[in-house]
Amino acid sequence: MNLYEGEFTFHDYGVRRYVPSMVRQRFLSQNPHSIILVSAGSRMSDHDALAQNLFRNRLTRRQVLGLFGAAALSGCASSPTGGGAILVGMSEDEEKAADRKVAPQQFSQDLGAIQDTSLNQYLSDVGRRLDSQTHRPQMPYSYRVLNANYVNAYTFPGGAMGVTRGILVELDNEAELAALLGHELGHVNARHAAQRQGQAMVAQVAMTGVNIIGSAAGYGGLVDIGTQLGASVLLSSYSRDNEREADMLGQEYMVRAGYPANGMVGLQQLLVDQQKSTPGMLQTMFSTHPMSSERRDTARQLAESKYAASNSRDAGRERFMDNTADLRRIKPCIDACQKGETAMAGKQYGKAEEQFRAALKATPRDYAANLLMAKCLSEQDKDAQALDFAKTATKIYPQEAQAHKLVGVLALAQREPALAYENLDHYDRLLPGDAGVTFLKGVSLEGMGRQKEAASQYAAYLRVSRQGKAAEYSQSRLKSWGYLK
Repeated sequence: MNLYEGEFTFHDYGVRRYVPSMVRQRFLSQNPHSIILVSAGSRMSDHDALAQNLFRNRLTRRQVLGLFGAAALSGCASSPTGGGAILVGMSEDEEKAADRKVAPQQFSQDLGAIQDTSLNQYLSDVGRRLDSQTHRPQMPYSYRVLNANYVNAYTFPGGAMGVTRGILVELDNEAELAALLGHELGHVNARHAAQRQGQAMVAQVAMTGVNIIGSAAGYGGLVDIGTQLGASVLLSSYSRDNEREADMLGQEYMVRAGYPANGMVGLQQLLVDQQKSTPGMLQTMFSTHPMSSERRDTARQLAESKYAASNSRDAGRERFMDNTADLRRIKPCIDACQKGETAMAGKQYGKAEEQFRAALKATPRDYAANLLMAKCLSEQDKDAQALDFAKTATKIYPQEAQAHKLVGVLALAQREPALAYENLDHYDRLLPGDAGVTFLKGVSLEGMGRQKEAASQYAAYLRVSRQGKAAEYSQSRLKSWGYLK
């Protein structure tokens, strides 16, 4: 039986492989053995040595890192909204399709929507009050607060929007929140993202095999988790003209919706102040949304002239404070996570661990803090401890995918292929289409002695990508088992 039938050439999908040189260099500098499966030798002896260790359940840490690195850097993915061909004038249906395929992946990279139904509903209520006043009210707008600690908000071309908890705890009233959402609605209504997207993104993202968030943030290649650079990989940078237009539209929408125009001034001032005091946590926002005092001054000028009559309106501070009270209670945890992520980006893992422990002391059941602690410990070769924190994260938020993936990778490192497979399969059910996970499921099954099922996973991986070390290893196993000639 030949499990690998047909021709599956990467370029058939019309997409260039794109791994930025910065990402590649950082990954290789932290994991110098990540693109070889074992120590130097012939290709087949490398593969055979790895297979023998899988059979004996004696994978070395280097081999685990090598496997994951091979899966992560050889899959067929590109930054869905970055740097490729630009399709000007995407149809509305294409915009909606892009959201369906891309948004769930990115929201998970940012650790999913927070587990606070009432706060997510409040955000949606404010959003709906605004989107009904836009030029494209028919779009399927949706809103959620994300577990990410970095300071940002972003939207996809069809109107799927995420607001990080890191920015929400910094806002002062509902008018500033309306300004934030209005700005993102401005991007959707001006079709800025659609202008910057290629059709290839829509075709490619469902089978993406590379998630380079962690590497882009300087966190190494073991696993990709939501970080302060989360959105920048998937969301392309807007031009300054785009930002000016989104500001003006957002201010118009918020005034139409009954908010005071000076809410936009307050938001812009907050960002200018934060850029000066904590620039690291705004790196993503300013990479995708170029900021300047000129934007603040323009918002102020409009608020004092065209929209002057609106400024006597209630800014909704009490309502905002009531609805965000639970989130603001855990601000010490969020602040500590931000400091920990900044330390991680600088490879100061001991300092980062201290911050994550402080976050967990403040809020022991925080999903993001447990996941970040697991990642930090793993970077220090403390995989057994890391696995415990990752398992805790899966129990805190079983519906979110990233912790399951981290448990899967760490379990491989701890020579627990059954646990690895269970969690990688869970991830695959939550977020299907990650070719790297398909490959690692094959590795896990091989380690369990389930050869036929492993062969099926390797064949599935090869149907997506025939390039790189993961593809080479998959082919070598299928050949040695008699599935390929």
